[in-house]
Amino acid sequence: MPVLSQANLVLLDTVARLGSFSAAAKQLHKVPSAISYSVRQLEQQLGVALFERHPRRVSLTPAGVYFVEQARQWLREMEQVRLQTQRVANGWQRSLRVALDNVVRADRITALVRDFYNAFDDAELILTIEVFNGVWDALSEGRAEIAIGATTAIPVGGDFGYRDMGVLEWALVMSPDHPAAALTVLSADRIRDFPMICLEDTARALPKRSTWLQDNQRRIMVPDWPNAVACVQAGLGLNYMPRHLARPLLAAGSLVERGMANGQRPSPCCLAWRKESDSALMRWLLDYLGDEAQLHREWLAP
Repeated sequence: MPVLSQANLVLLDTVARLGSFSAAAKQLHKVPSAISYSVRQLEQQLGVALFERHPRRVSLTPAGVYFVEQARQWLREMEQVRLQTQRVANGWQRSLRVALDNVVRADRITALVRDFYNAFDDAELILTIEVFNGVWDALSEGRAEIAIGATTAIPVGGDFGYRDMGVLEWALVMSPDHPAAALTVLSADRIRDFPMICLEDTARALPKRSTWLQDNQRRIMVPDWPNAVACVQAGLGLNYMPRHLARPLLAAGSLVERGMANGQRPSPCCLAWRKESDSALMRWLLDYLGDEAQLHREWLAP
């Protein structure tokens, strides 16, 4: 069997994830000796050891870590080729990939999905949520053709089209029971005493951004806004939250807002797209999203 066959890549991925020939054999409906033999054959063909053998488990060697990472990428690409081949056979257009900054309003995402599929019965819309430079990273690396809600502090060069979306307002929020809630106005010195709830920048190639933190301030990392809200409501720390997300929570009294001298300034946002990705799908979406006023009203406004 060729070393780079899909079956071999799946086998290696399974062994690496489970850390055991016997566990991999059970999942793949094979006997452990067959798994061990296949791995040994692969290692002989590659001329390197991929796994270290221990009494009851196996672990990846440095070469194995690299190879399995590549294998997983190949498997993803194989799956995309398979799906795209099916789309071509069925007369589908190419998919449109859209990166959404996590600050945009969730209700508009649902509306976009509904309206896209009402407009096209032969295309696919693929949406991803990104944080900070992750939006630009998706565009520059080709994982997305258009981005909604990107900061206009553009970290990359390229042939991009732009459309302003206005500014995003931020609110410094905390639980009503949090010690900082007793202060009318926070200062940099006072805010440093409390952890800040932060979201991880999803950029892969571009430098990650970390905002809002004061020097030597502890941060608590969460994956998304629902988790950030839960942590703030639990009194674990402070958070700068998009005002359109904070407004209903402030109105309900589950969070309170406090001002801060020289706090987080409004963030200019934009719609950005790769000009070389011109297609009927792209033209429809750009027309659908509208001008600056419509973009701000529908995606960023409180």
